[in-house]
Amino acid sequence: MVFQLDSRENPKVKHFIRLLNNGKYREEQGLFAIEGARLCMDALQSGIPIAELFYTEEAAKKYNTIVADLGQKALKTYQISEGIAKKMGDTTHPQGVFCTCKTLDKPDDLVTIGTDSRILAMENIQDPANLGAMLRTAEAVGIKGVICSAGCCDMYHPKVLRASMGAVFRLSVRLEENLPKMLRGLTGMGVLTMAAVPDASACPVTSLRFDRSAVAVIGNEGNGLTKEAIEACEVRVTIPMKGRAESLNASMAAGILMWEMLR
Repeated sequence: MVFQLDSRENPKVKHFIRLLNNGKYREEQGLFAIEGARLCMDALQSGIPIAELFYTEEAAKKYNTIVADLGQKALKTYQISEGIAKKMGDTTHPQGVFCTCKTLDKPDDLVTIGTDSRILAMENIQDPANLGAMLRTAEAVGIKGVICSAGCCDMYHPKVLRASMGAVFRLSVRLEENLPKMLRGLTGMGVLTMAAVPDASACPVTSLRFDRSAVAVIGNEGNGLTKEAIEACEVRVTIPMKGRAESLNASMAAGILMWEMLR
């Protein structure tokens, strides 16, 4: 059954906007908001439960198959006006398709370390676009697991979802309260833990042999890794650079390290 929403002040509209903009509200509700036909479909195809579907009449025509598939799985479906879609949208030109979804269950043991694992760990990444780009690259190069410290931005932030191109739905992600402690444990198990640092005296990543499980650890965009995280790792690594640049963007550095681990 499709319900009609005609007012921008409708509680359902306000609920969606709060989910889109408020991380604490997302956590309290156990829900997150998605904007865009493709991203909504990515969530559905990845097995994410669809709680609510919102769409405009124009979007139903343009994205007929996607809206139909989403409508079959959504618990509730609402048709909205173009004006409401503009208010709900986080982008300049919303496509007119929106979903609310149940947050993914991320148990502590979801990311497992095998005998030949390649893992990306991120500490205190604050820029949602950076976090999303790293997740997208991780999936693209074949990384199976990602670890995010408690200080990272919310992975259900709309910019993370868009930048990840749906990778956030498909990767195994572990949320780690105490990343240095975890890294010390992995180092003790014989896993190659690598702290990425912008220091020419560190070990060039190109000189390492990846003949065992490895974890590349990327730090905050402005401050890098904490002292505790660096000391918990087996080796400090750097990416050899030419020219006068002192460092790389965090997502670019992460992409290079992941590629080297999987080469």
